[in-house]
Amino acid sequence: MRSRAGKPVIVLDGPAGAGKSTVSREVARRLGLPFLDTGAIYRAITLVMLRDGIPPRDVSRLTERLRGFSVSFPGGRVTVCGEDVTDAIRTQEIDSQVSGYSAVPELRRSILDIQRQGASEGLVAEGRDMGTVVFPDADLKIFLTASPEARARRRYNERLERGQTPDYEEILDQVNRRDAIDSNRDVAPLKPAWDAICFDTTGMSFDDVVSGILGYAAGLL
Repeated sequence: MRSRAGKPVIVLDGPAGAGKSTVSREVARRLGLPFLDTGAIYRAITLVMLRDGIPPRDVSRLTERLRGFSVSFPGGRVTVCGEDVTDAIRTQEIDSQVSGYSAVPELRRSILDIQRQGASEGLVAEGRDMGTVVFPDADLKIFLTASPEARARRRYNERLERGQTPDYEEILDQVNRRDAIDSNRDVAPLKPAWDAICFDTTGMSFDDVVSGILGYAAGLL
């Protein structure tokens, strides 16, 4: 799936806490490609819906609210309708609610255009269905995973670094519950694409993961 600019489309899928966002961002930086953080899009939508008191089951109100929704990523930040929500979308409350919203078929369909807009210039995209649904013809598909304990520990440390007071056992429970929801939903369930390269990052350093992916991407440039 070469973009119109002749640059590759590279996708990284995987469960919560596998390191998709940080790895994808660094891979995009090293390759000089745009980065699409789809997880942040779903988190931003979740934040907006919670603020407006719209539950996932209220599909009509949810889809109506999405008509005025816009998200952008200036300088690596996340803004919704001009408001910087970078920190607000990385909390345990959003973690506990995002799967409920992301499982709504109407929501997933409504943001396909947002996700695909940047592909004309090539990109690196992360998510859960990038290789199976959004970009099924991507030039390189990676599936990152790790043990639930390792993923929960990463989330725990991230929260500590932001000055939050996380609870590791609560985060681990959220990771396991989100895995179950994401893997068993009817629309775009979490699973590797048939042609994805799988990386278990449990015992790997960040640099090793990035280097491994760059090795596969080298032949695409």
